[in-house]
Amino acid sequence: MLSDAHRAIVKSTVPLLESGGEALTTHFYKMLMRDYPQVIPLFNKAHQGSGDQQRALANGVLMYARHIDRLEQLGDLVATIVNKHVALQILPEHYPMVGDCLLRAIREVLGAEIATDQVIEAWGAAYQQLAEILIGAEEGMYANTEKAEGGWRGLRKFVVARRVDESDEITSFYFAPEDGKPILGYRPGQYIGVRVDVDGEEMRRQYSLSAAPDKQMYRISVKREPGGKVSNYLHDHMTVGQTIDLMPPSGEFTLAAGDKPLVLISGGVGITPMLAMLDAALPGNRPVIFIHAARHGGVHAFREKIDELAQRHPQLQRFFCYEQQREQDPAPHAVGYIDRDKLAGWLPASRDVDAYFVGPKAFMKAVKRHLQALGVPAAQSRYEFFGPASSLD
Repeated sequence: MLSDAHRAIVKSTVPLLESGGEALTTHFYKMLMRDYPQVIPLFNKAHQGSGDQQRALANGVLMYARHIDRLEQLGDLVATIVNKHVALQILPEHYPMVGDCLLRAIREVLGAEIATDQVIEAWGAAYQQLAEILIGAEEGMYANTEKAEGGWRGLRKFVVARRVDESDEITSFYFAPEDGKPILGYRPGQYIGVRVDVDGEEMRRQYSLSAAPDKQMYRISVKREPGGKVSNYLHDHMTVGQTIDLMPPSGEFTLAAGDKPLVLISGGVGITPMLAMLDAALPGNRPVIFIHAARHGGVHAFREKIDELAQRHPQLQRFFCYEQQREQDPAPHAVGYIDRDKLAGWLPASRDVDAYFVGPKAFMKAVKRHLQALGVPAAQSRYEFFGPASSLD
């Protein structure tokens, strides 16, 4: 049980985590993959290689240590972790493996003089508290999903009903349930977990659902990533009629109800959750500004769909920005990068809007900075990372 003395010890390690947290989590992941290979399918090796996963965990551990005595100050962090875990089907038996490696990493990286028996005991109690919180929240989501109409727990077989090339590098896959039974609805912006075997190796990934719920099929739109094992497998091997294992929809980055003008800003494949949000918003009278950035017209997915929607829905304005315009490309509304001046011309005169944005990290950093400079309230500016969470500040 976590005592006041344990909390004090954990908080005393905050300076060490601020300076050496990433080294600790890097060592932790090496141990975890080596000693518990059964968890390897739950992790994206590309995120490991880039260091994003290590940095995300280091930040999570640091935030937990800082707020160990007031966990409500963690805000959305716990909900984000729970949703990511549920989408990958993290189970209670995985937590002791993580705890074992975390405590050993603390001891080995900080050294026995700093990571004394008292420190290890305190962190063991702190980890146990966190594990119980997450396991309880995750079981609640598993149970609710299983009981919901069309819901299920764990893996469920789906069949590829359609596949459509949307651009030079993005392909949409439509999945229908193999058993022919109803499927679970979802909120625009959520993602779904997929499980595939690539060269005999199990891998799990999460992909945004790129269309509004229709109770018959799920659609994901996947970018072929250079060196991406799962994205390339889907593009090269997932054909109509094949089966795939899916996990139920999850995610906290969802379209909230409201009547303020809605601004959807995406870069590259970040367009996918925005499509579901757009489909859900257009039946009402809410003004919608749809802004999308692409390298050029060849990789711009869904342009014809957005153009057609704008013809049918006068409340929709769309603006496309290409990094470069090729001769064969249809004309964009701007060339170069999305900057503050472009956004100023595209946003409503009143900055009292609900803004959502997704894309590469550098793109999101710039968009966040520009929205702040233009006066969009921070509480009305929402975003999500494709991959481990990070900081945009």
